Amino acid sequence: MKGLLVRVGADQSSGGGHWNGPVDARTGKFVYVAIPETEPLLEGMEKPFLMVAKALGDFDWKLPPLLAWQHMHLDPDFDHLTYGDHGQRAKQIAGKVGPDDLLVFYAGLKDVRDSRHLVYAIIGLYVIEKILPAVRVPASQSDINAHTRRVLEADAEDIVVRAHTGVSGRLEKCLPIGEFRDLAYRVRRDLLEKWGGSTVKDGYLQRSARLPELKDADRFYSWFIRQNPKLIERNN
Repeated sequence: MKGLLVRVGADQSSGGGHWNGPVDARTGKFVYVAIPETEPLLEGMEKPFLMVAKALGDFDWKLPPLLAWQHMHLDPDFDHLTYGDHGQRAKQIAGKVGPDDLLVFYAGLKDVRDSRHLVYAIIGLYVIEKILPAVRVPASQSDINAHTRRVLEADAEDIVVRAHTGVSGRLEKCLPIGEFRDLAYRVRRDLLEKWGGSTVKDGYLQRSARLPELKDADRFYSWFIRQNPKLIERNN
């Protein structure tokens, strides 16, 4: 088994919407808020940020005006158990993992009880069923992923990952994995040891063009299962 760590969700970068979704660090409950969409979409395929307004309301949070009237790049899409990507990250995924390997999604979330700090946490996991070019997804299934909702050229190199049902999805309660040390957010050292390490020096977690690989994905997955995670097939 192989595995990649994939950072997702709204964050403080320009591409991430300058915002973080909320989490209650005591309970693990969180709201999955995607990044803004920046490309043209097929007619009727828009996913407005207002779709998360109710879930945010449960935390007594509101979308910032900057995002309230934009559309989401809803990826991963836990409703459909898909994840899409393009460019170098797509090449990394297609070249390094395949059927029955892992994509582990993590995000930087804002603690509703202590907004001074981010909570870096695993929010979902896929056991991969298959990886295919986005242009090969039938038009009737265009709504399964953010990349198939886009207007794609015939030679587009975007990919779509489809995950096995029953063992994949969004976590009902996130699993915090990060801490701030050496001037950056990193995977906690005790977890790096339990997982068998990653290919990124000292567990670096902030955005990078290179996706961290799990050095021992079987060991990581055994740890993950021991956390008794509840996986759900919906975005919020």
